[in-house]
Amino acid sequence: MSDSVAADRQPAVAEPGAAAGRLRAQVEALEHRLRQRDAQRRALLHILGDLNEFNKRLAHQRKAMLHILADYEQDRRRLARQTERLDNSRRALLHILQDSHQDKRKLENSRKAMIHIMGDLRETTAEMQRREQELRDKQEQLVQAGKLATLGELTTGVAHELNNPLNNTGLFVGNAVDLLELGGTDRGPIVRALRQALQQVGKATEIISHLRTFGRAAPVSREPISLRQVIERSLALMREQLRLREIEVTADLGPAEPVVVGNPIQLEQVFLNLLTNARDAVADAPRKAIRISGAVGPAAVAVAVADTGPGIPPGLERRIFDPFFTTKEVGKGTGLGLSITYGIVKEHGGTISVVSRPGEGATFLLQLPLAAAETNEP
Repeated sequence: MSDSVAADRQPAVAEPGAAAGRLRAQVEALEHRLRQRDAQRRALLHILGDLNEFNKRLAHQRKAMLHILADYEQDRRRLARQTERLDNSRRALLHILQDSHQDKRKLENSRKAMIHIMGDLRETTAEMQRREQELRDKQEQLVQAGKLATLGELTTGVAHELNNPLNNTGLFVGNAVDLLELGGTDRGPIVRALRQALQQVGKATEIISHLRTFGRAAPVSREPISLRQVIERSLALMREQLRLREIEVTADLGPAEPVVVGNPIQLEQVFLNLLTNARDAVADAPRKAIRISGAVGPAAVAVAVADTGPGIPPGLERRIFDPFFTTKEVGKGTGLGLSITYGIVKEHGGTISVVSRPGEGATFLLQLPLAAAETNEP
């Protein structure tokens, strides 16, 4: 009994120590687990911190990605627009190439057409030159016809003008013959009579020579000429006609001696035509008068030929220089005089115009440029 009791008491004594060991082991295990859990908690905190930092970085990266995606979308749209423009440019280039090809074909056709045009132009130019030459020839013929018509009108007056020197010549020669037949010894009166006869012959010869010179075709040459002499020669041819019609003529060209570059025969025809026109204008006027006046300017000379006729009807001033236009009765005028006058004045670089009031006569105004020596005078 005592042994069993002792055996039962021994485990009872040993049990508290084992329990404390176990407890300690459990406490150590618990502390170890707590340390592990603390380590895990700290590791988890680190992981949570890293995860938070990662989330922040991920948020930044997401934002950056959003910006990148936005930029990408803009770049994509820009690229799409550039691609569209490139396609448009390509299509436009194709059209340009097509148009260039068509233009090249058109240019080739145009070049061929231009060759034909140049050929036609050369032929047209040659034809125009030929027609221009024909026109100049016809104008010269027209001017010559106008001169011949003027000569025809001058025939009566020139015949009367020649009649005086011929009668005087016959008278002087008759006196010389009578003196010779009477056998007079004094030769003085005979010589004087023959010299006077020679003077009359010279006057008649001068008139005929002037008519022959005026009747010839005028050369195209130009030379410095005295306008006063041209007007005086024109008056010399018309003087007898004007005297027979009782027309008063006055000429006042001033003290200056105007020199122009031109053709004396053509300019003489100008003043003959104007004098003839004035002569016909004053035919039925109460007072028959023609006045020629002139004035020399710094670069041109102005000449006015005025008459006391009825004047030009209103509205006809612009037509007065047209070819074949005349206000005279049929058969009394060709309508060429003033037209020829206008053409000659234009060829000499001058101008001609008319001023007229009904019932107050007409005044033709001419302006001709002075020769170089005249314009340089102070």
